[in-house]
Amino acid sequence: MKKQLVLAAVGALVACAASAQEYPKTNLKVVGGLSNLSPYNDYEKPFWTKTIPELSKGQVTADIKGFNEMGLKGPELLRLMGSGVIEFGTATLSYFASDNPINEAVDLAGLAPDAKTARAIVNAFEPVYAKLYGQGGSNVKLLGISTYPAQVLFCNADIKGLADIKGKKVRTSSRTQADFVEALGGSSVTMAFGEVVPAMQNKVVDCAITGSLSGYAAKWYEVATHLVELPVNWNPQIHAVNLKAWDKLNPKVRTLIETNYSKMIDGIWDAAARQTQEGYDCNTGAPACTNPVKGKMTLVKTSDADRQLLKKITQESVVPKWAARCSAQCVASFNETIGKQLGITASK
Repeated sequence: MKKQLVLAAVGALVACAASAQEYPKTNLKVVGGLSNLSPYNDYEKPFWTKTIPELSKGQVTADIKGFNEMGLKGPELLRLMGSGVIEFGTATLSYFASDNPINEAVDLAGLAPDAKTARAIVNAFEPVYAKLYGQGGSNVKLLGISTYPAQVLFCNADIKGLADIKGKKVRTSSRTQADFVEALGGSSVTMAFGEVVPAMQNKVVDCAITGSLSGYAAKWYEVATHLVELPVNWNPQIHAVNLKAWDKLNPKVRTLIETNYSKMIDGIWDAAARQTQEGYDCNTGAPACTNPVKGKMTLVKTSDADRQLLKKITQESVVPKWAARCSAQCVASFNETIGKQLGITASK
């Protein structure tokens, strides 16, 4: 019996060693998303530093830092990935909108009033991006698209609905958000995230758009009084790898990464929906908030009038303005995918 147990143990060790040997010793260099936010800390970093090493029995490892930790701003990431300076990278799609408006397609303001719709839009358009990045001169392979929690309006003003944005100065962080605010009769103000708190205190701006949880983390509840419970957009981010670096990897390593990457992406999307609600709860001091510090903002509930107004300005202003910036092929791709899904037609 003892002999059988010993043989079984030896067999298990041999099998484990053989499994580990399936993967060549590989070390990957990864530039992740913003290092102070949940998608990076709760999903990206553990994926590369725990999941992949554990699944490969320590054969495949990775060094990862958020792009902000490396002194990068974000817009240069796609270029650096394409040139091979960065192997694996993550960046918000809106960073590349000025280079090519097609990068706004999945996140036009007002398209997705909930996380489920946002994910469906991304899934519909992802093959277009995969072809664009891989064959359009960017020289990168798309691994997936995830998102941050919903981008919503924080206001230091008495807001009862979207119509009250008229005449207000609103901090925006993308062209499509600016189009959205201007369609409501507001004035778009470009401003760094870190400047919003003093700007709102001093009435330089009346409102600002950011993630519901990001605003909570930055203590916007100390200077803002009203939070509008209606996603403007979502700020999706691409996860990609330089094509040459990818092709050099052992096929088994590539399969290991691809097979498990989708699980990480799913986790980030699920968290985005939860964290959007957490942002609403904690900024307004709702009982559901489990954090020790709670804000006292007023939550502006979404009305039917808000939904109708959102749909109207998206179809009549936001989408047409975007289509005017994008190429004919870009507009056609939108109509064949997102447009067909949502019943919206963009015209060039």
